[in-house]
Amino acid sequence: MQDKLEQVADTILEEANSILEYTFTFSEEISISFKGLLFVVIALIVTAFVLKLLRRFITRKIPANDKVKFVSVFSYIRWVVFIAIFLVAMDASGVNVTAIFAASAVLLIGVGLALQTLFQDIISGIFILVDQSVHVGDIIELEGKVGRVLDIRLRTTRAVTIDNKVLVIPNHLYLTNILFNWTENGTETRESVNVGVAYGSDVALVKTILLTTAKNHKTILKHPIPKVLFTDFAESSLNFKLIFTLNDSFETRFVQSDLRFEIDKKFKENGITIPFPQRDVHVFQNKI
Repeated sequence: MQDKLEQVADTILEEANSILEYTFTFSEEISISFKGLLFVVIALIVTAFVLKLLRRFITRKIPANDKVKFVSVFSYIRWVVFIAIFLVAMDASGVNVTAIFAASAVLLIGVGLALQTLFQDIISGIFILVDQSVHVGDIIELEGKVGRVLDIRLRTTRAVTIDNKVLVIPNHLYLTNILFNWTENGTETRESVNVGVAYGSDVALVKTILLTTAKNHKTILKHPIPKVLFTDFAESSLNFKLIFTLNDSFETRFVQSDLRFEIDKKFKENGITIPFPQRDVHVFQNKI
């Protein structure tokens, strides 16, 4: 009975060994055994487990905001580590990695060109997270588009515009374009409204009307106080600029519209005219 059991065990071991030694052949130079394939899979699983423990260990005392940034950067580093471990495990399993690279050289060049912009976006995303030039909640202007940042990811930044439309911004644009961060120095921003009045108007009264209109608007901050600049003696008008401060830049165009309505009303009540461009045309008649 014992001999039969030993024979069965030997048979099972031989079958298992034959399975493990079974080789997948892709070409004359590229092949891998089932045992080697298992080794690669186990190596990747162990790497994922170790990286997870490492991330938890590093982030256990990091503040919540910084933890989100670190996790984003770590996710990129994790894929680099996975690729490195995969190649090392394949080489340790007897696979000719050099032959794989040589066989897929053209494909790798094509993939590299296709992924060029992707890697630019990822690297730019890391710079943004580390440099902290842009934060969630900031109001930014890029290529003439203005939005409030909702989310910063490794490849893209998402922002919502004044019209409640979502902008998906590739991160590499931050490196190739000039970025205006409206709220880098705080949430308060200085805005303005330009207006021109006819020559001969009472400029002191114009100033009073503009300041009163700004001070009476509930959204405009009382400090710093609104100011009026006499900007120019133009061709057809005396030009003024009303400067005021807001706590929310997204309200700018609505506040400017309210001010223009009120300024136009007050000017009409006080006999102040907003001129339009005028030209004198002289007609000369030739006598024959």
